[in-house]
Amino acid sequence: MTFVQPMLSLWDEPAPDHRSRVVANSEDRVAWLRARSRGVTATDVARLSSVKAVQSVAYEKLNGSGFGGNAYTDHGRAREPEIARWVLANHGIAPSSTLFHAHGQPLHLATPDGVVARGGAVELAEIKTTSSVWRTIPRSYLRQIWWQQYVLGADRTLLVWEQHQDFVPVPGDPLCRWIDRDDNEIHILVGLANRLLDIIRH
Repeated sequence: MTFVQPMLSLWDEPAPDHRSRVVANSEDRVAWLRARSRGVTATDVARLSSVKAVQSVAYEKLNGSGFGGNAYTDHGRAREPEIARWVLANHGIAPSSTLFHAHGQPLHLATPDGVVARGGAVELAEIKTTSSVWRTIPRSYLRQIWWQQYVLGADRTLLVWEQHQDFVPVPGDPLCRWIDRDDNEIHILVGLANRLLDIIRH
């Protein structure tokens, strides 16, 4: 694996509190969607697996994807509040619907599912539902998580997932795993995100 030097000028400086970098809240869906359309979100970055992928994401941001959701996304939205209550009760991470921007980068955006600041460190939660048994964490979810960590200045994220069979949750608690921040991966994602912004702004 190639080692990429982290962008020290960005990440070694103390960033303002994430709460001072609020852009919108998904409860005001019109404002939230408008803000997301102008920048690069964690959902966008999840798909940025290569330079070629940047072109595909850029096309959809400029022209619309035509995807309005399906049974899987509907199930995930329905289950997220319940899983978020489990996360709060068991890990103390409060649910969040706030869109934040990165320090010094107003178009680098993320809406994590949960946020808590404790002991001077920011920790996040990301909630997923799946019909599959995960042997490893899907790479797209890792990209999404690393981007959220960069935007909020977080050290780690609790990834929580609930498996279902035919949209019925399997018995027992959700599964979870802590994902540590990886500045080398973040550096790559920032470069791809900036390519995306160059395309959609020209």
